[in-house]
Amino acid sequence: MGVLDGKAAIVTGSARGIGRATAELLTEHGARVLVNDLDGELAEQAASEIGGGATAFAGDLTKPGVCEGLVETAAAELGKIDIIVNNAGYTWDGVLHQMTDEQFQAMIDIHTVVPFRVLRAAAPYLREPAKRERDEGREVFRKVVNVSSISGTMGNAGQANYASGKAAVVGLTRTLAKEWGQFKVNVNAVAFGFVETRLTAAKEDGATFEKGDVSIDLGIPEQMRSLATMMIPLGRAATPEEAAGGVFILCTPWSNFVHGQVLNVTGGSFAGMTS
Repeated sequence: MGVLDGKAAIVTGSARGIGRATAELLTEHGARVLVNDLDGELAEQAASEIGGGATAFAGDLTKPGVCEGLVETAAAELGKIDIIVNNAGYTWDGVLHQMTDEQFQAMIDIHTVVPFRVLRAAAPYLREPAKRERDEGREVFRKVVNVSSISGTMGNAGQANYASGKAAVVGLTRTLAKEWGQFKVNVNAVAFGFVETRLTAAKEDGATFEKGDVSIDLGIPEQMRSLATMMIPLGRAATPEEAAGGVFILCTPWSNFVHGQVLNVTGGSFAGMTS
């Protein structure tokens, strides 16, 4: 018997990295998960490999109507929505004085506007059942976990755009916690430090993210990666599975009185490279 038996979850950006590890962990403990990615084939493959009744939804969440389609698909395929993990994102680094409007806005769109749209679309599926349960004298907790970063809470050189988007999602989290607490919807955030993903792999590996006609270089120079680990008291970066553990905690009944908080999952570091 799993702690999340019978629960239905949306995890955005969940075909790889931290999102994939989160979807796997939620499934392992009994939840059915909607897997989302920009790449439809990758999303379908991930859902198939995760199993446990996982389903897939592909689409660019920054486009009009796609967040709403994501939520509607989850409600139709899973029958309800109990957990939302707003994880989708990427980096597009650069120093501020050379950063374009497009580069800055792209990070606000994916890290702040998308979670806002997902949660707005999901509101009826979270609030209306809670009203009925309240009238019946029952408490049923639902969970929202927004993914932030210590770039957002502490700042990080070369990431004015990313840090701004991740800082804004903290404000969104704490505001929604005040609005939705009466409906027993726990709204929290996790702020990740250095996690081993394609966003933090060696830049020399040549990984890219394709956004329309733009190819964005991902990764961190190897020398900076080495320096970053020296700033982590635990002595290394987190694995995606360890990062997912922080999200999972906030999805369980043991977090029912944890509300409007930012959980730092950093290995003790509050500076350096981010997920």
